Amino acid sequence: MFASIAHVPPPVNEPVKGYAPASAERASLERELAKQSGEVIEIPCVIGGKYVYTGRVREVRMPHDHGHVLARVHLCGPAEVEAAVAASESARHDWAALPWEARAAVLLRAADNLAGPWRDRVNAATMLGQSKTVHQAEIDAACELIDFWRFNVSYYRKMLEEQPPAHSPGVWNRTDLRPLDGFVFAVAPFNFTSISLNLPTAPALVGNTVIWKPATTSVLSAWHLYQLLERCGLPGGVINMLNGDGPDVGPRLIARPELGGVHFTGSTGVFQGMWRDIGANIANYRSYPRIVGETGGKDFIVAHPSAEARSLAVAIARGSFEYQGQKCSASSRVYVPRSLWGAVREHLVGIVGEMKQGDIRDFTNFLGAVIDERAFRKHAAWLDRLRSETEIVTGGHADGSTGWFVEATVARVSDPRHALMETELFGPIVGAYVYEDADWAQTLQIVDQTSPYALTGAVFANDRRAVEEALVALRHAAGNFYINDKPTGAVVGQQPFGGARASGTNDKAGAAANLIRWVSPRSIKETFTPPTDWRYPFLG
Repeated sequence: MFASIAHVPPPVNEPVKGYAPASAERASLERELAKQSGEVIEIPCVIGGKYVYTGRVREVRMPHDHGHVLARVHLCGPAEVEAAVAASESARHDWAALPWEARAAVLLRAADNLAGPWRDRVNAATMLGQSKTVHQAEIDAACELIDFWRFNVSYYRKMLEEQPPAHSPGVWNRTDLRPLDGFVFAVAPFNFTSISLNLPTAPALVGNTVIWKPATTSVLSAWHLYQLLERCGLPGGVINMLNGDGPDVGPRLIARPELGGVHFTGSTGVFQGMWRDIGANIANYRSYPRIVGETGGKDFIVAHPSAEARSLAVAIARGSFEYQGQKCSASSRVYVPRSLWGAVREHLVGIVGEMKQGDIRDFTNFLGAVIDERAFRKHAAWLDRLRSETEIVTGGHADGSTGWFVEATVARVSDPRHALMETELFGPIVGAYVYEDADWAQTLQIVDQTSPYALTGAVFANDRRAVEEALVALRHAAGNFYINDKPTGAVVGQQPFGGARASGTNDKAGAAANLIRWVSPRSIKETFTPPTDWRYPFLG
């Protein structure tokens, strides 16, 4: 044991590499893309540090080239789920008993390795397995995850420093930030590699053991990053990786009395179902589970007549179509005043017309494919509907012959309550409503009341009074609110991310607020000289 209170490296946001033509980083990444494209790997479950190849396999394919197999992922069954619980319980005491610096060192070392020799490996896996362009992979799988690991360590140290004062003579007051009394079940989405890894590592940092279910559609990048954590000293059993479908894993874990918490990112319906199951089982738990979730969104951009048309069009294009609209924060409903619509439409059609779509290994492409066939068929069905119910401004078609490609689509609706303005599609399809300039205040009410979600939103205006009106009217409509910028691209340490209403519990990934959810504080009072007389002065 060491008698010290260690400082940690001050966290700074990881610089984003540009991957410009003829650059060294581009050439290096292209070599890694070629390597991973030429191999098919086996991805096991990991339980108690042991690789478990179940023989029940599913192929991982490139979304943009769905005939190309990248990996065979081994799926868990009931026996693996039960073994993961046992492994988590077995590892819990020793992991929590380590000095906090030892747990932090695993993540700091992983961050440095991801910033260096592992960067290409993880970026390439994210590009190939999740159909992200090089820029989208870089800002997610590299930069944001590095930021999560470095900033979380800094937040945790500051949390440990927050101690109560000892106002009473002869008394020493302390706070012990214990991990939860049970395992954390981390359920990850396909769309962000960084989120997929932050979900298990944030609770693990503060002393918890975790059962982690990555999305099978993004398991390639998840597997590479698990190996990175293992190489950087993560003990077996601290994070147990179960590959499988939600219904095969979730109900069994939620039924366990050892469940300490759920860290979730995914669909609103799945999260609500899990919460219902936890409620039904509430009397059987060792402790009340912590429930943290970031779910759906129907994110908006609303423009005032004083907005600048070109900037607005760029925000709509980037905010709606980067990563094929498969971001929780992607704008999918926009409100434009009639006086600006003509110019905005012209700019938007021109911008979308210049956006190339295709295989992400071609660095000139701005859009890749949606994640899988199920998503493709859902979006294709919506496009069929929209062609008869709305005015297609641009796009409107899908092609699944070689990859799951859905065109960047803008559809103008005449009714602000049209289903396109209310329903989360999670694809490159955005609804546009044109309002009368004089109806600014009423339009803000429509924006606030149309969707059940409240994740991200943006206002565009040069009139400062209009900005302030939007800030007030839309105060509860978005957990992350942007002024004259697209509603995507939250940066760890700058814009902690999360929303409320049907968008989640707003526990703000990328902030200390999230880490606080994974500790159970214990207040300790030590009296140096205990009283020896039972009588109080008032007794005379």
